[in-house]
Amino acid sequence: MASHRKPRTRVRTTAPAVGLTTAALASVTLLSTQSAMAAPDPKPGVEDVQKKVDDLYRQAGTATQQYNQAKEASATQRAKVDALLNDVAKRADRLNDARRTLGTYAAAQYRSGSITPSATFFLADDPQSYFDQSQLMDRMTSRQQKAITDFRTQQAKASKKRAEAVRSLETLTTTQTTLRTSKQNVQKKLGEARTLLSKLTAEEKARLAAIERKKEAEARRKAQELAKQQAAAKAEADRKAEEDAKESGGGTGTGTGTGSDSGATAKAEKVLAFARAQLGKPYVWGATGPASYDCSGLTQAAWKSAGVNIPRTTWDQVKIGTRVATADLRPGDLVFFYDDISHVGIYKGDGMMIHAPKPGANVREESIYHMPIYGSVRPA
Repeated sequence: MASHRKPRTRVRTTAPAVGLTTAALASVTLLSTQSAMAAPDPKPGVEDVQKKVDDLYRQAGTATQQYNQAKEASATQRAKVDALLNDVAKRADRLNDARRTLGTYAAAQYRSGSITPSATFFLADDPQSYFDQSQLMDRMTSRQQKAITDFRTQQAKASKKRAEAVRSLETLTTTQTTLRTSKQNVQKKLGEARTLLSKLTAEEKARLAAIERKKEAEARRKAQELAKQQAAAKAEADRKAEEDAKESGGGTGTGTGTGSDSGATAKAEKVLAFARAQLGKPYVWGATGPASYDCSGLTQAAWKSAGVNIPRTTWDQVKIGTRVATADLRPGDLVFFYDDISHVGIYKGDGMMIHAPKPGANVREESIYHMPIYGSVRPA
């Protein structure tokens, strides 16, 4: 007899597939994580290390100029504060003298305060003497009051200025501390860069040296081109001067220089003589000689040796004298570098300069094309 039971419908489940898919994804994720953990950070290339070091040196140069500027401003402000404090002390002494004088009269009035002026007049042994003394007392009291009022006004003004000066000095001191901290951070980064350099293999160090030589060779090539251009321009100028002199009957034209040109040349010679004498001395940030220099400290000292005082920082030095084009540079001119004007050197001719380069280096001669040129000035 056939069964009347309804046959069971087979239901297909996908649960095992889902479980398999989840497991597969987990495996892929695990493998990806392990791969990521296993892959070390890529080692910076030689070119990257060089760029980082160069950029950090430039940052150090900028921080040095900021420090120099703050230090100079702080010294100026401190001198003003000292002078003001001396003035306040003198005013205080004068005010104390006035108070003591007033105290003398106040004591005299107190001693006679219990007797009316009329009674004192009639009881006095010499009424005329009392009358004269009373008038003198009135006049002196009025004068003393005026003097005290004046001194108090002066003291208030001096105190106000002193408070302003102290606040200003505190601000400058805080700025210097911040700048020193900033400089320390830059030096830390320089240390990190030096560490990277020390980890380079012998082959990588050789490549880095080759890059430096190539960079220096290119800078010297540009310097030689400038020297040729300047020599050609000078020869042409001399030729024209000689022709003009012959046409005017002034001789051969060998003495065409003016007195001012001769004076400027003499000063430039002194500047270069001083700069050459500093070759080999170490760069030290914030230093102005005589044992070491930073870039603007060297240029300031060199021009001072020629009797010309120029400001302390590159940012102020670039504002003095006359701006000159690179093609028109003369020995003694100042050449500035980078967009932030954080470096300066002394032009010596033939596309070369004498400068204090950077921490760890000494004063040396180098092509002006070793760094990007911002502009140039002729201080005098």
